[in-house]
Amino acid sequence: MAEDLAITTDDLTKEYGDTTAVSDLDLAIPEGHVYGFLGPNGAGKTTTIRMLTALTEPTSGIGHVAGQPITNRQAIIPHIGYLPESPPIYDELTAREQLEYHGGLRDMDPAEIEDRIEELLNRFDLTSDADDRISTYSKGMKQKTGLIQALMHEPDVVILDEPTSGLDPRAARTVRDTVTELAAGDRTVFLSTHILPVVEKVATEVGILYDGELVAEGSPEELKDRMEAGDESTLEDIFLEVTTDDAYEADESPNDTGVGQSV
Repeated sequence: MAEDLAITTDDLTKEYGDTTAVSDLDLAIPEGHVYGFLGPNGAGKTTTIRMLTALTEPTSGIGHVAGQPITNRQAIIPHIGYLPESPPIYDELTAREQLEYHGGLRDMDPAEIEDRIEELLNRFDLTSDADDRISTYSKGMKQKTGLIQALMHEPDVVILDEPTSGLDPRAARTVRDTVTELAAGDRTVFLSTHILPVVEKVATEVGILYDGELVAEGSPEELKDRMEAGDESTLEDIFLEVTTDDAYEADESPNDTGVGQSV
């Protein structure tokens, strides 16, 4: 039986004047998977995420998240949890106030809001600081608050942009474990990060974007096989191999390694 798809795009493209930020992007991400979305700075990752969350209108192409068209933000909002690199939180509030406010915006039941807040504050070791103003928080604590906010309503699809930024090793491990638990519960995680060992540990599939185009895709093991990488090779080795100008130009003359191709 074919798996249900949580995220799909077909020829998704975004242009800014003469610049093409994302070109003809095709994605088919099943429910319950962790998709590691990689690429160097300026590759088009954030633009893609903004299209998937209906914050940016595509120039052309189509896409769906949790069965909803990405051009309909009101339809998508109930189904997604989104953590951008800079979480949308108010410094003058406490973390508890911020999360209560967010739960209200999500039309959550007040009792459910309180239960979820306590559960997630405890999971991310933020309980003792929950009634301090966010303005006093470190970057890592703000990141934790933003992540809790993204998870509160138990969304079908969780989109994370650099979720471990600013976190200490213990908190980063909690994030990794949470991502794995979400996928085990049939939720889908779209994970964009520069920390490739995190992706290698948790991702079931990886897509690598370069200059706005998807140049490699597959599980970490499949990518190693297709790139003829040795057993000791890492995802970082593959990433560096396919995100060079020489590899990108090879798209005009594909070879057996898959470099320069969407594999």
